[in-house]
Amino acid sequence: MKRLLTVSLLGAAIAAGSAQARDEDTVRIGVDIPYVPMEYRTPSGELAGFDIELGNALCKQAELKCNWVEQGWDGIIPGLMSRKFDAIMSSMTINEERRQQVLFSDPYLVPPSAWFAPTSTKMAGVASSDLKGKNIGVQRGTVQDNYVTDKFGDVANIQRYASADDVAVDMETGRLDIAFLDYPTGQAALLKGGKYKTMGEMMTEPKEYFGDGFGIAFRQRDKALAEKFDKALATLKSNGTYDEIHDKYFNEDGTNAPQPDQN
Repeated sequence: MKRLLTVSLLGAAIAAGSAQARDEDTVRIGVDIPYVPMEYRTPSGELAGFDIELGNALCKQAELKCNWVEQGWDGIIPGLMSRKFDAIMSSMTINEERRQQVLFSDPYLVPPSAWFAPTSTKMAGVASSDLKGKNIGVQRGTVQDNYVTDKFGDVANIQRYASADDVAVDMETGRLDIAFLDYPTGQAALLKGGKYKTMGEMMTEPKEYFGDGFGIAFRQRDKALAEKFDKALATLKSNGTYDEIHDKYFNEDGTNAPQPDQN
């Protein structure tokens, strides 16, 4: 018992030392690539997108040096908890389930979710009767996944994918009848060339599923860091920088603006 206690205390001391050793002016931000128009790589390999540009502006305003760390979505919260990075800025919806694990910044974008189907679909709508026996594509672990699983899991076949691009591939091959994604991502992945369309109304309710918009996630103990980002976000909104970045990626109606560096 004494040996175990000594080892435990030594481990705690090492962990505490590692935490203190981190440069407080350097922040590593976890991001899942690609997620057009939010975060993606240009043909030249550079990181781009609304999250990336806004995140860099927030870091500059807060006088922080920020480094982006790529991480698949399934491991993004575990990566934060294991100190692989210090924050997550990757189109993460603020909801109560995630609030049990992480500390969120103020919302920085409130996108709707939408249904996407081939223009040739025979489906009349997106009610349970329309979706019965259909194959629905979602990105695994998202609020859209939670919603369709709870609402239609007993009548439809839910197919889960690592990314929206993977959803688009199976839509193209006919393995999926319909997909449910956040609208900016679905528009970028599917609404090109007139082969797909949205169905039903765009959704931001109920909040139980769709939360309060996208937020930056931190470890619960990092309140001071979260406050720096909240203060920076408020400043960027008041001085016009936020609107300038937003208008570069989104039109007035919320649809994605054309991005020359995506192709």
